[in-house]
Amino acid sequence: MDKIRIRGGRPLSGEIVIGGAKNAGLPLMAAGLLTDERLTLTNVPDLVDIHTMAALLAQHGVAVERPLAGGRELSIGGPISNTEAPYDIVRKMRASVLVLGPLMARMGHARVSLPGGCAIGTRPVDLHFKGLEQMGATIRLDGGYAQAEAPQGLHGATIVFPFPSVGATENLLMAASLADGRTVLANAAREPEITDLAECLLAMGARIEGVGTDRLTVDGVRRLHAATHAIVPDRIETGTYACAAAITGGEVHLRGARMDHLAALVRALDEAGVEVVERPGGVTVRRTGRLHGADVMTEVYPGFPTDMQAQYMALMCVSDGAAMVTETIFENRFMHVPELNRMGARINVHGASAIVRGVPALSGAPVMATDLRASVSLVLAGLAARGETVVNRVYHLDRGYEAVEQKLAACGADIERLPG
Repeated sequence: MDKIRIRGGRPLSGEIVIGGAKNAGLPLMAAGLLTDERLTLTNVPDLVDIHTMAALLAQHGVAVERPLAGGRELSIGGPISNTEAPYDIVRKMRASVLVLGPLMARMGHARVSLPGGCAIGTRPVDLHFKGLEQMGATIRLDGGYAQAEAPQGLHGATIVFPFPSVGATENLLMAASLADGRTVLANAAREPEITDLAECLLAMGARIEGVGTDRLTVDGVRRLHAATHAIVPDRIETGTYACAAAITGGEVHLRGARMDHLAALVRALDEAGVEVVERPGGVTVRRTGRLHGADVMTEVYPGFPTDMQAQYMALMCVSDGAAMVTETIFENRFMHVPELNRMGARINVHGASAIVRGVPALSGAPVMATDLRASVSLVLAGLAARGETVVNRVYHLDRGYEAVEQKLAACGADIERLPG
């Protein structure tokens, strides 16, 4: 099992290219199930989760091709020959459940394993199921699988989410695109990745109103057609490298980044003493003085993203003063705290909040990653720490960050991957 070794204390300087968003690419790939015609995606990141979704689509009989080896383009198309999403693939990634809506819309039946993914707390898929049931499906759970059927096809419905679920919004948006009649998704999630999915569906011939709002109105069509769509830049990768520049006291230009997708993080960084400036082709992040403690609370978009909580906490570990980091989305997302404390951080957890009291410097130590964002928070801590840090179990990292050690090394970090 690979590990990453870091010798900290070097300010980052240079440019990092931001790739396509994993959290946009996965539902966009699932959207390829909505038509036999070719869906071509560009700006595709080369990540473990992308490969897992490609394997899942191939399991359904769909052709998934990269025209050029290592290229940023992916084409998806062809008839569906199998409607089962097996446990061996789905257990690796929660986003696998996103094939359920498209399969039901196209085929009228599906058997999908209940998902796995990072162990960061309860993320129920019941909202996906309840929404499809309102649209005419019957779903029963059997042996760890959801067995779904809609012999008469799916029909429009008004679905009011009790909270804005990203995955359920995506799944039901895709299902509604081919359903009979009008579907209204109220209190829908508004993340940029959902807007990206909606824009792709529109290019495929879907009829959707309210894109970018919390109320999506979808008039189903009989079929969707071929399209080409560029995946939106990854706002979480952007935020992560912004924190990397800040925690090392450096200056990094993030090429391709979109500042408008990270307004809540930018506000927090500004309060902490980090300068984030939009420039032609991207965003420049720099820190010239000391960091100041600044409180954050994770919220649904456009609030502070839960996927940036661990990275921001690492940044606060070396700030002047104290910061309170409150997690409202997932109940088990502080597993990085003991590992940061091993490096000399002073963090106390009280329920859903963590009090971070800044220290002058962290110390390198062997640490263990527990989930995707926790993994990269430990890398950030290692960049700022005195001495050597070894991050173990970095397979989590490879699910969401492409070539992280190469990108950081190109900006002056002393970092390398070691074989397990």
